[in-house]
Amino acid sequence: QVQLVESGGGLVQAGGSLRLSCKASGDIRSINAMGWYRQAPGKQRDLVATVTSGGSTNYADSVKGRFNIARDNAKNTMYLQMNSLNPEDTAVYYCTANVQLLSLHTAHDYWGQGTQVTVSS
Repeated sequence: QVQLVESGGGLVQAGGSLRLSCKASGDIRSINAMGWYRQAPGKQRDLVATVTSGGSTNYADSVKGRFNIARDNAKNTMYLQMNSLNPEDTAVYYCTANVQLLSLHTAHDYWGQGTQVTVSS
């Protein structure tokens, strides 16, 4: 079993910044790709950013230049630095990770519980 726990969400004014964290724990041998998704009310869950085990990153066009994704492999932790926030960034942000388990041959995808980010105008 693997658990992903997000933290760092909250209320921020437009133009402000937040840093989200996602810590993985449990039966982990290694973590492959990790990513952040977000889901606004009444909308689908959309990809925000991904980072590979080697540190290669990709971003949704809507957040390029404003958000930065990073990971600390030694801590099994991933971060999302969000700058220049606007109300359209308001959503529940979820972390996900593809994890190679200690006890099993295959890797599996896991999701965190989400953390609310609200950006006021």
